[in-house]
Order: sequence, then C-alpha cells, then structure tokens
Amino acid sequence: MRKLSCLLLTACAAGSLSAQQSPELKQVIDRLDRLEAQNRDLMAEIRALRLQLAAGQPPGAEPPDAEASPQPVEERVQIAEQRIADLDQSKVSSEHRLPVTLTGMLLFNTFLNGKGAGGADNPTVLPPNGGQASGGATFRQSVIGLKVDGPRLVGGGKVTGAIYMDFFGGGTGLNQTVRLRVATLDATWKNTTLGLAFDKPIIAPREPDSLAQVGVSPLTSAGNLWLWQPQVRVEQRISLSEQAGLRAQFGVYQTSESGTGLATEYPDLARSRPGYQGRFEFWAKSGSRRIEIAPGFHASSTRVIGQSVPSRIFSIDWLIRPAARLDFTGTFFHGENTGVIGGLRQGVSVINGQARAVGASGGWGQFTFRATRRATFNFYGGQEDDRNRDLGLGAIGKNQGYGANIIYRLGSNILTSFESSQMRTTYLGSRTVINPHYDLAFAYLF
Repeated sequence: MRKLSCLLLTACAAGSLSAQQSPELKQVIDRLDRLEAQNRDLMAEIRALRLQLAAGQPPGAEPPDAEASPQPVEERVQIAEQRIADLDQSKVSSEHRLPVTLTGMLLFNTFLNGKGAGGADNPTVLPPNGGQASGGATFRQSVIGLKVDGPRLVGGGKVTGAIYMDFFGGGTGLNQTVRLRVATLDATWKNTTLGLAFDKPIIAPREPDSLAQVGVSPLTSAGNLWLWQPQVRVEQRISLSEQAGLRAQFGVYQTSESGTGLATEYPDLARSRPGYQGRFEFWAKSGSRRIEIAPGFHASSTRVIGQSVPSRIFSIDWLIRPAARLDFTGTFFHGENTGVIGGLRQGVSVINGQARAVGASGGWGQFTFRATRRATFNFYGGQEDDRNRDLGLGAIGKNQGYGANIIYRLGSNILTSFESSQMRTTYLGSRTVINPHYDLAFAYLF
C-alpha cells in the first residue's frame, strides 16, 4: 500500500512539472494572476468607499462592513472569464493592431419652415421668390466617426487620426448618401503638431452650438466661414506660464473657386487654388475664467478670363468666459472674395470684361448660459454684408441669421433640443426675404 501511494505521489509530481512546462497553461495562470491583482485593487477601492460612506452617516446608523467576505475561487474565475469574454466582444481593432474608437451621433430632427425657405429643409440663403410653408423629419444629419490612436514617433511624438461622415449627401427620400465631413491625421509632439486635414479654414475654427444645423455649419453664408476643404497645417504652442500661452498656426488651404459665383459662366475658371492662412491665439485662465483671442489672415488668388483676382481676408475669433456658466464666442472678418472659403458665393464680379473682387464684412457671436448641469441656453446671430458697389442688381447685398436654442441632457449620452431661428436675405434692387425655422431634435451620442 505504501508503495502504491509513493507511485501516485510521484506521478502527480511529474504531471505537475509537465503542466508547469506547458506554455498554454502558463498563459492562463498569468492571466488569472493579473485578474486577481485587479480584483484586489477593486476590493481596496470598495473598502475605502465604504469607510467614506460610514464616516458620512448620521450618528446611530449601522456602519457597513469594513471588510467584505472573500469570494470563492470558482466565483472569481467565473467573473474573470466573463470579463475576458466582454472585452473580446467589445474590442475594435484595425488590420495593423491599432486601437480604433467608434464615435458619433444618431440625430433625429423634426422641423417647420415658413414660406421663404423655397422647399429646402434648412436654407442658408433664401431664394428671391418663396413658396409654401413646409415641414418634415429626418435622420440625415446623423454623424458617424472613427478615431485612431496611432504609433509613437521619434522624439516622443504620437500619430492620431479621425474621420467623420454623415448622410447629408444626395437628397431627401431614399437617395441619401454617405458624405465625408471632416478628416484629420496629426503627428503631435509636446509643443508642435503637423497635420493633414479636410476641415474648416484655419482662421475660423469656432461655430455656434446647434442640433438643428449639423449638415452644414450654423450661420453658413451669414458670418460663419465654414467650408470643409483639404489642407496642410502646422501648429506651434508656446507656454508663457501655467496660466497663459500662445498658439501659432500656419497652413496651405485648398480654396473652392465655385464660391466666386462664376463657375457656370466662365469655363476657364480654375476649380481650386492654394490659399495661405495663419492664426495666432493668445489664451489665459484664472480659476473658472478664461479668455482666448486669435487674429488671423487668408491670402489666395482667383484665375479667370486671364486675370488674377485677389482674396485677402483678416479675421479675429474669441472665447470669453467671465464665469463658469457663461461664454461669449464669435468671429469677425473683413476682406474680399470671401466665397472661396465659405462666405457668400459671389466673391468675384465681372463688369465690362474686368474681374473684380467683392468686398465683404461679417461675423457671428453667441452667448451661452449653462443654467444647470443638464440645461444649456444658446443665443446666436450673424451676418455677411457684401459691398454693394461691387455687385449688380439682383445680387445679395446682405444675408443675416439669428436664433436661440435650449439643449437639455436627458441622460449621460442622450440630448434633446428645441431651436427657433430666422434667416433674412436682402436682394439689391428687390426685397428682403424672411424665413422662420423651428426645430425639435433628439440625439443619441455613442
């Protein structure tokens, strides 16, 4: 009998040594060790929270157990296996094993327009002749995005990227198509960023807050230079102190020459031209107060009928936060031929065979009041006023827009909004067309 016991013990020891030499079993044991360490950390946090709760209870209340009873090994293994399965189902990875994050917004809008909209869902410029009042509902402004966390670079840099799309292409009904909105690919170091992008102009990074106008930026053609275009840019950050700093941006932006308003009449018009932009931001903060002020410039030229027409724009944008719940943001610009970066699409006029840049001034402003943790009120307005002497009869002398909305957070990732706005388009030698717009939106963020 003693010999049989010795043989059994020897066999078990050999099996144990063989199991220790199995790489698959070693990986499982290592994984369980890591999960066990995570569980110990979680239990320590739970005990600390229980002690805090006990300290905050009224006298006479029974304190919670400072030490939770340990879980059985079988239960801990089951929890660990479930966590591994959940991670395996929820992970998103690329072909090159880079972390990819899915993000976006499922947005439902129902809206009502006045007679001046001319049948458009949310017009940015009103047609000279109106029509019938209209309304409807849509998911077209929903946004889908992917964010990529790329590899490390020499010198402590890092590559990141993002792409966002919506369904605002095509038309209404069943012919809605996916459309590229914004895309960025950045290489970022401590104080420097090099980027390739399909994005707003460098000189106009801000825009009003709205869930009613997402397919195109709010106040498009009414003070917001919004046009998403390819560009190459570099950013240099300079720290003046822990409470202040500078940010300088330079880039080459591809203009859209259809914004000149000449595309159909002059086939020799170049479709796009390089534009040179710069923006210089000073920022400072003190507690909850913050200020950001950034002058900028744009320079390019339009080639048409053998002539070169300049586009020269000066801008300044700002954020002023005098208190934690109040923001004042906006942009002002002045220059000529602004349509090539998102202004009114009449940047160049041809009179007696001479091409002339149309002068323009415009901008927008928004007051934001965060009334509670859930409710935010926004009041905004803007306009673009083109120089009348550069235009002919029937052109747009001024385009204005203003409105107000409340955005309420129903949950951590569920928003609802009601917005009332109005557009006013003034035609030279004619009249001012007015259109009210009302929008109720529900958004699910993911």
